[in-house]
Amino acid sequence: MNTPAGTARLSDEAVIALRTLDPAEPLDDLEWLDEAIGDARVVAIGESAHYNREFFRLRHRLLRYLVERHGFGAYAMETGFVEGWLVDSWVRDGGEERLGQVMADGMTSLMGLWTPMRAHLEWTRRHNGGASHPVGFYGIDLPGSMVSLLPGLDTVTAYLAQADPDFQVDPGIRETAAVFAAPSAFSAPAAISTYGRLAPETRDALTAGLGDLSARMTDRRPDYLRRATADAYERALRSLRVTVTLDAMFRELSRGDQGAMMCNREAAIADTVEWILHREDRIVLAAHNGHVQRGPGAIPGIPTMTPMGMHLADRLGSDYLAIGTTSGTGQILNTGADFYTGVLFTAMEAPRPDSIDGLMAASHDGPFATDLRRLSPADTGAVRAASRQRAGIGTFYSDQSPLDAFDIIVHLPHVTAAEPDHAALAHAPHDVQRAFSQWRPE
Repeated sequence: MNTPAGTARLSDEAVIALRTLDPAEPLDDLEWLDEAIGDARVVAIGESAHYNREFFRLRHRLLRYLVERHGFGAYAMETGFVEGWLVDSWVRDGGEERLGQVMADGMTSLMGLWTPMRAHLEWTRRHNGGASHPVGFYGIDLPGSMVSLLPGLDTVTAYLAQADPDFQVDPGIRETAAVFAAPSAFSAPAAISTYGRLAPETRDALTAGLGDLSARMTDRRPDYLRRATADAYERALRSLRVTVTLDAMFRELSRGDQGAMMCNREAAIADTVEWILHREDRIVLAAHNGHVQRGPGAIPGIPTMTPMGMHLADRLGSDYLAIGTTSGTGQILNTGADFYTGVLFTAMEAPRPDSIDGLMAASHDGPFATDLRRLSPADTGAVRAASRQRAGIGTFYSDQSPLDAFDIIVHLPHVTAAEPDHAALAHAPHDVQRAFSQWRPE
């Protein structure tokens, strides 16, 4: 490759070339993962930004390898925990809904509206059709695209109707939650604004009501297990807990404390991953780099926070493996205000030379990986000097020590916007359909 004189780059020995990102192609170029993952129970795969075609395909290809070669039995993704059970039922061949509806209703924050995600779920269902140990699907995130408590509340209410039929959930809880509920991530500003206009005593009553529900479900566990299965109880309780976290996040936002809001979310999704580990032996975990990293996270205007990956590394030790990603040029998710009017992506400039993205881009022309735990002293020094990383938020670079944040980094030289899945969009809320209809991919 042609690298300008004086530009830092990794040695050829540190570059593990990836032949393709095509999930259907032979997997021999991934055999280096055998030693890299060892006995890790959770292999987390980051992405620099959401909704890029190449990141979807990379995760699909790595999932296939980890399932076929290492027996991983679950795919856990940055999408709603409550809604994810619809997807799990479908990939296990127990769901009768058409896939477009499953993608729209079973995945949150627009995660299910893309054709590479369709291919991913179709592969999982085909694999499960002949597998002795099927691969489950789990959402790890908060319900309602983090703008509505209703999916979690309705799940808990339906469970209590079976397990506690003489008890009636206070209707005021749902009535208040419905006031600021929003249909999708596109309506987040409206939801936040509406919540902010609620009277303090109304917000307090909502939080107290959720707390009462949590206490009741915890205190009456033995009674509930006599009336319904342990699995149903655990799902309902986890659904309630992520809903309580979402309420707490709204409260922190109303106080202007975005740092506390983000810390609430990160701890909750780490708890959900740990919850999944009680059901599954080994998990492939897919989320943004900022969630999977082992080190502190930084977002513009928000104090340093503790991400999910830091929690999991602390709890799981060597059972947690974090794969970060970098990218060179292409299109990136638009995080500006015009995102809500359908400008979903924006052009991405070449990475800064002093960043880990820039170092990786200068080291090899094609997609490749590097194992940060097996570098030469010279390569270790080069990575240590690359003390910034593109955060996927406009042009912002976070101060980051790659050696502390990740075990492995995969670099994708060029990323593009994923193609929308029109069958899924047909089932999406109207505000989503309207925004996508205004989007003109380049």
